[in-house]
Amino acid sequence: MLAIFIFSYLSTYPWQAKLSLVLLVYLFTVLIPTLLIHIYRQYHGWTPVQLGQKERRMIPYIISIVCYFTCFYIMNVLHLPHLITSILMVALVIQVLCAIINVWWKISTHTAAIGGVLGSLVAFSMLLSFNPVWWIFLTTILSGIVGSSRIILRQHSLEQVSCGLFLGIVSSFITILLI
Repeated sequence: MLAIFIFSYLSTYPWQAKLSLVLLVYLFTVLIPTLLIHIYRQYHGWTPVQLGQKERRMIPYIISIVCYFTCFYIMNVLHLPHLITSILMVALVIQVLCAIINVWWKISTHTAAIGGVLGSLVAFSMLLSFNPVWWIFLTTILSGIVGSSRIILRQHSLEQVSCGLFLGIVSSFITILLI
């Protein structure tokens, strides 16, 4: 969202509108899913590590997907610009793909998300004609930190982290260019 607010026509939006959009996105993509997943985890008496088991991840996926879809729906009802709603569409596509893959194999959603940022940066740079080198550099460093942390915390293997990153990059790039 930051890159879109800086490099697109949305940079002309008043700061109040930008703040409202950021708060809307934060509410439905961070706060509500976090609270609902925490309540779900507490209800079952699981630790965060226990919730990370492949078999226990489907309900958190569904909670997150429903929250993101709700945010996407509200944005469409408010007739917000396509650039902004496309970010939510990318996040939904990545989460749905990760949820489907999770049925058979545990993939890193964290690295898929940061891969989604990388793929979106490249796609938006092509659509909006800006040089994304420093943004890609920063995001690549962050993706290394995210992937390493998932391995160090023993939540994922190198293959799960790498596949998540690849899935995020490819699916976000294709989604942005197609919608």
